[in-house]
Amino acid sequence: MRRFFTFLVLLAVLAGAALGYYAYRPLPLPVTPFEFELKQGSSLKGTARSMQQAGLLPQDWTFVWLVRLLGKSAQLKAGSYALTHPVSPLELAQIITRGDVRLSQVSIIEGWTFRQLRAALDASPDITHNTGGLSDAEILQRIGAAESHPEGLFFPDTYKFAAGSSDLTILGNAYQTMQQRLEEAWVARDPGLPLQTPYQALILASIVEKETGTASDRTMIAGVFVNRLRKGMLLQTDPTVIYGLGEKFDGNLRKRDLQADNPYNTYTRAGLTPTPIALPGVAALQAALHPAQTDALYFVARGDGSSYFSSSLAEHNRAVNQYQK
Repeated sequence: MRRFFTFLVLLAVLAGAALGYYAYRPLPLPVTPFEFELKQGSSLKGTARSMQQAGLLPQDWTFVWLVRLLGKSAQLKAGSYALTHPVSPLELAQIITRGDVRLSQVSIIEGWTFRQLRAALDASPDITHNTGGLSDAEILQRIGAAESHPEGLFFPDTYKFAAGSSDLTILGNAYQTMQQRLEEAWVARDPGLPLQTPYQALILASIVEKETGTASDRTMIAGVFVNRLRKGMLLQTDPTVIYGLGEKFDGNLRKRDLQADNPYNTYTRAGLTPTPIALPGVAALQAALHPAQTDALYFVARGDGSSYFSSSLAEHNRAVNQYQK
């Protein structure tokens, strides 16, 4: 009996050593990166078999035993995974039970329209496209937005997500981020602005975003528009007219376009446009709510991205002759 007991102890030690050697020995990757996907409801045995067939595991049963010994056989997380360097079976078990899925990213750019944003999401192969066939209003409803028009509601940034995430999830994150950033900026706004609501600030910020060619001019441009709003002057800004033209705009803004009335023509209608005209970034939001203290009422593009600002129409006309004609 003593010899038999000693044999069992020795066998257990050897088995433990073998398991430890297996658990900590790095697995060479068949390809780099090694990508695989665990579907919802995948079993441990099926997962191990797939990895063995793909060349990652030398055999499947040892990995199954390891995960069961860890008590994690029911904790597999569905998702897309990517291994960029060799990992041990123990590390692999931790990866698929923690859900360390492969992250993709998409960038939302300042100045984009919602149509451009939808096109960018549709073009990403890493996104599950659940918005196909949905109207803009239906998308807003799906993400819980209170607004009826989507323009300007999504914060420009780079968003990381698990491969296979829904475009509705990404849009929802961008919407909530914009709501948060807008509320923070609104609370800290300068006093006495001719803006009644955060949404009006968003509209003004979108116009500032589209008019700014050089970052250093941004607060001055906002200052001009704020001055015009205070005086009841028409904003007379080309980007709003272009937005109102939509797909009819061919790149050439004509005099008849400036004279054709529509809700976004700030040459024919006073005040702000009904909605934002683009996605404003945080700098445009800050400029709209903290505009430059200036008496300027006009500005004209110099041709190098910067603008010349004037406080009188006569000075503005001279600047137009100098820089535009």
